[in-house]
Amino acid sequence: MIAKRLLLPLLLLVLARPALASLPAAPVDYYVSLAKSGEHLAHVRIHLAGTSAERDVQLPVWNALYQIRDFAQNVRRVTATNGAGQSLPVHKIDKTTWRIGGAESGAEVEYDILADQPGPYGAQLTPEHAFFNLAQILMYPVDARDSPMTVTFTDFPASWKIATALPSLRPGVTSSHAVFTARSYDRLVDGPVEIGTFKDVFFDQDGATFHVVVDANPADYDMETLKQTVHKIVAAGVSWMGDRPFTEYLFLYHFPHGPGGGGMEHAYSAAIDVSADRLKDDFLFLEQVTAHEFFHLWNVKRIRPRALDPIDYTRENYTTSLWFCEGVTSAVANTLLLRAGLLDERRYLDLLNQEIRTLELRPAHLRQSVEESSLDTWFDKYPQYRLPERSISYYNKGEILGVLLDLAVRERTGGQKSLRDVFQWMNTHYANEGRAFEESSGVRQAAEAVTGSDFSAFFRDYVSGVEEPPYNQLLASVGLKLVRTRITVPHPGFTSVKNFDAPPVVVSVENLSEADRQGLVAGDTILAIDGKAASSEVEGVLSTLRVGDTLRLRVTGRKGSRELKLRLGGHEEEQFAIVDAEVVTPAQRARRAAWLESPATGPRRAAGSSSAGAGDQSSQPATSVGSTPH
Repeated sequence: MIAKRLLLPLLLLVLARPALASLPAAPVDYYVSLAKSGEHLAHVRIHLAGTSAERDVQLPVWNALYQIRDFAQNVRRVTATNGAGQSLPVHKIDKTTWRIGGAESGAEVEYDILADQPGPYGAQLTPEHAFFNLAQILMYPVDARDSPMTVTFTDFPASWKIATALPSLRPGVTSSHAVFTARSYDRLVDGPVEIGTFKDVFFDQDGATFHVVVDANPADYDMETLKQTVHKIVAAGVSWMGDRPFTEYLFLYHFPHGPGGGGMEHAYSAAIDVSADRLKDDFLFLEQVTAHEFFHLWNVKRIRPRALDPIDYTRENYTTSLWFCEGVTSAVANTLLLRAGLLDERRYLDLLNQEIRTLELRPAHLRQSVEESSLDTWFDKYPQYRLPERSISYYNKGEILGVLLDLAVRERTGGQKSLRDVFQWMNTHYANEGRAFEESSGVRQAAEAVTGSDFSAFFRDYVSGVEEPPYNQLLASVGLKLVRTRITVPHPGFTSVKNFDAPPVVVSVENLSEADRQGLVAGDTILAIDGKAASSEVEGVLSTLRVGDTLRLRVTGRKGSRELKLRLGGHEEEQFAIVDAEVVTPAQRARRAAWLESPATGPRRAAGSSSAGAGDQSSQPATSVGSTPH
């Protein structure tokens, strides 16, 4: 008996060793103080558990946009202390990485970081509110990126609220000390955060709760209209996919005065900016961005190309399939607006026609494939790259290919299958099995599995190649055709390009044109067009004007800020129109109706099925990577 009593503690110790070895990694705890909001400085403290004598912490070089933006440029005063408050050595080893010494017993790493980039692709802290894409302000320990994480926000007014899809450690609490959690750094930074005096509403649909948050002047929007719009879109999206991989979802909206336009998808939320002027004049734009970002819930956030899984925060991440991730998502977004009753047939075809015109009027479409455009996306921040003769947009051509792929699938299956079936196949065989797809070949595999036919020529000619898309061949199946004519259209005498939510930039001015005579020069930023903030491309304004009309610009550049009035000249340009074929058969009309309504076909998984809740991010993929420029 004595011997057994002596052996029992030893036996328990031996048995405990495997359990101890399997304990989860120590969490990494972040504390973000908003006390210096007037200086746009967030103060970050990172608590690191004791694991090794040296610890490296790193800030991503890119996030939200496919652009190297080097967020470390905003970091100030990195320091570290141990548990006793003693200073630890900090050495910078490259532009975005710091090495902490003497950290074997743990370390507290602290720094200030400037946060004054508004919009869904930035991080901003002001006396009025805070919006954070967390990858832009939170360094991660290089050896513990997969450790559980917490983030605590402090030092903001008691009247402010917090909205985020991140699980809260204290649900329901809205105070100046809020704690949220995630199972890894990737999951943490995939939850944008809005803090302030925003307005919000909730609604339920298909067994899930949706939270709509708006930080804007209440005079610039109608919350009930916005709620009803979002409600229709999410109902259409869940129905179209036959899947709901969440129980809660958050929409964050900003309606700024000035430039703004675009959205950023996340696993359980979306952040969207639309300028107040554009919201008033073009509500469809908000509907399109909302539908696009919501459909990213499946395409990109769960149906993911292998090249982006997982994310490498230290360099460019190259993929050839952004045409599918972004462009085809735009095609589906318009389908969802059709199903939601927010688009009719004529408007849908007009939008498709505009996309075809945009592609065909870019000389680069004869040289750059949509896969090459995907690879070259890292050049998007350079205005000269976006000239019509230099590049095409994978958003633009990808959207067209999405429509044509839908028509091709329908044609080959006698209307029994569609693009919807392709996505549902990919959702089942990639997303739900935790597998990434192999670039464009993975999309082709899905199309061939759904149709039982060979799509090699389609992908060779139009995805990898630069052959003219088969517009009329596929439009004929639904009794339509694309007509080309040449007409005289207004021309401002200059070319400008727009980079996401930034104002347009002039990249070339024609010699002896009205713009040249008025002193417009390459490099000028267009701040306002006809008295309104330049939140969209100049071409959109030109479409409403005629030759001889006056275009008023407010610009700034090396010649300073100035107002210009340009009398529009004209030039001949190819015009496009999607119209009825000479003879439209009843069968073609029926196929068109099915195409534009996208009716359900075949057995579907129940829309209420859920593969992950907002509080359980086990199926959530790596951090958000795409964006919607519009």
